Amino acid sequence: MRIDIHTHAFHPKIAVKALAHLKAHYGIEPVGTGVVDDLLPRAQAAGIDKVVALVAATDPAQVIPANTWAIELQRSDPRIVAFGTLHPGFVDLDGELARLERNGIRGLKFHADFQGFFLDDPAFLRVLEAAAGRFAVMFHVGDRLPPDKNPSCPIKLGALIDRFPETPIIAAHLGGYLHWRWALEELAGRDVYLDTSSSLDFIPDDLLQAIFARHPRERILFGSDYPLFDPCDEVEKLMRRVGLSRGEVQMLMENGARLLGLA
Repeated sequence: MRIDIHTHAFHPKIAVKALAHLKAHYGIEPVGTGVVDDLLPRAQAAGIDKVVALVAATDPAQVIPANTWAIELQRSDPRIVAFGTLHPGFVDLDGELARLERNGIRGLKFHADFQGFFLDDPAFLRVLEAAAGRFAVMFHVGDRLPPDKNPSCPIKLGALIDRFPETPIIAAHLGGYLHWRWALEELAGRDVYLDTSSSLDFIPDDLLQAIFARHPRERILFGSDYPLFDPCDEVEKLMRRVGLSRGEVQMLMENGARLLGLA
């Protein structure tokens, strides 16, 4: 089973707006339309069996609708595995986590930079305590600000790994978008999964090679970050920049299946 661990699929009514937001924030022209009918053929062309579709609630009121969309996505096609989300300001944590479990949701995604909190916020720690050991948890990590000023960073995530050892944690973007120096120091070699999304176009060669050399290969996951990037293109970049064979890239895809119990 080969999985793209990091994709986004928006409701058709908001896809155009969501893509405009991504482009404005990251300065990247998306390659896709952001809807399922565009995502799944691209995944199939890359030899991918399933995609993990991620959602995020930028305020507490969006938690239930975002998770309802995640549940609908997972039900809509057997090739889709959806992650849910929560927000530190959301009140009924236990009830919403139970709803996600009842509907077969295996993971949660947090994007602190977009959701408006810091990874070391005590209110967010209560969210993770409620979810601990029940879900795999993916974090967006890194951005343009230095670690001490950025809501997410490899240093803050390293503290969460120590605090929640029973929870499988995925650090997106090879441990920290634009924070790869700290990702190498704080995360590489530790008990954490790193996905390859939104990194291969930006990370310097020396840091890319160093992270791949230090981190256990079975804890590196293939992620495209569709609709910003195309899965086929990301496969080629891994082969060209890291020197992986196509079979080795497929092994990264299979790592995601094992993590989620889908192998």
